[in-house]
Amino acid sequence: MRVQLSAIVAIAISSALGLGSAWGQNQQPAAASQTAQKAPQWKDRAEYDLVQSALAEKDAQKKLDLLNQWKDKYPATDFKEMRLEAYMDTYQALKQPDKMLATAKELLDLNSKNLKALYWIALLSVPGQTTPDGLDLAVKAANGLLNAEKPATITDENAWKTTQGQMAIIAHRTLGWVATQKKDYPTAESEFKAELLVNPGDSQAVYWLAGAFGAQATAEKKPELLAQALFYYARAAEYDGAGALDPAMRKKTETYVQNNYTKFHGDDPAGFQALLAAAKASAVPPEGFKILSEDEVATQKLDILKQASPSLALWVGTIKAQLTGDGGDAYFTQYIKGALVPQEKDPAFRAKVISQEPAAKPKTIKVSIEDGKTPDATLVFEAPLARPADPGTTIEFRGVASSFTKAPFMVTFDVDKKDLTGWPAPPPPKKAVVHHKKAD
Repeated sequence: MRVQLSAIVAIAISSALGLGSAWGQNQQPAAASQTAQKAPQWKDRAEYDLVQSALAEKDAQKKLDLLNQWKDKYPATDFKEMRLEAYMDTYQALKQPDKMLATAKELLDLNSKNLKALYWIALLSVPGQTTPDGLDLAVKAANGLLNAEKPATITDENAWKTTQGQMAIIAHRTLGWVATQKKDYPTAESEFKAELLVNPGDSQAVYWLAGAFGAQATAEKKPELLAQALFYYARAAEYDGAGALDPAMRKKTETYVQNNYTKFHGDDPAGFQALLAAAKASAVPPEGFKILSEDEVATQKLDILKQASPSLALWVGTIKAQLTGDGGDAYFTQYIKGALVPQEKDPAFRAKVISQEPAAKPKTIKVSIEDGKTPDATLVFEAPLARPADPGTTIEFRGVASSFTKAPFMVTFDVDKKDLTGWPAPPPPKKAVVHHKKAD
């Protein structure tokens, strides 16, 4: 990720500022950030020739040797700022970021507004710097880029605006990273979002932003922030354009999203696919984006159920939910045991008959209230019913709760016959047989 940003942004900034190209072949060079009234001068012809040799050298290692000769022979040159910039260019070519960063710090000490130093410190600090001093320097560099003044070398206002935009990408990314290290998650979110608005392909920043939302959600116990984290992890997993994570990391991230989506929301394949599609299409959540938590889904379903069947909602959403929870025994003793459920003012429970004993004139009936298949209530009558019912018969009842078991879930009710409807009517009484006496 760092290499991709370097390739895109460094070229844009270097080209705009003329960095690394201030040494004229046939003229006396001027430092890129010159502030003195007096023009810089060569110490002698030998210094000038040595610099020209370094400028012409294409081999990075040989160029480094020439720069070292220049530094050893002319430590007090008028072109020290230019020389440090040349060192950074050479270390970049040699793929030595640690030396680039050290040189950028030295250059910033020489000129606190040197844009090349600010740029490389901001870029190379992420994600490597985690020490307090390193993070503070990264913030200084990032703010320096955001507040940079237009150098005299840039005369085209449009070119400067383009350069400012590129520097802002690096600055906001750096500030976002520093904020995550300091656990300042709101600032991290603000900075990463500012970058992603103009650089939506930065999947590494998206991944860090997801982590910031996840950490904040855990710290503040806010499930709505977990939904944001899931979106950004999904974005990191699904985006496949320039700046995308490598395929193995994307696959691993998608698996992570799927597992945590199910934990958070519940099993919902269609909803998960919709999340992936939305994340692939946009670097930030669309207007109105929301993922309901499992509790919110359950509440939503219960609200719908209350409209369709208040008694079933009472059974599933209140009685069963409470009795199967951690405080189930206490809840039963305090609120359910010995009470008529449902109350007279409420609709009776609707259930299907599962089994009954004795077979001919039952006194105990097992029924299913929730799904019509799994027994979850036992009805006990003081006197036997006159006849059995076929399994699957729909009945309605209310009764006084006497006991319950959590696993398997079962509530026992003492039921009065007057509180039972839908049970088959007793068989009609047999008519008496009348024998007529034959006439004599």
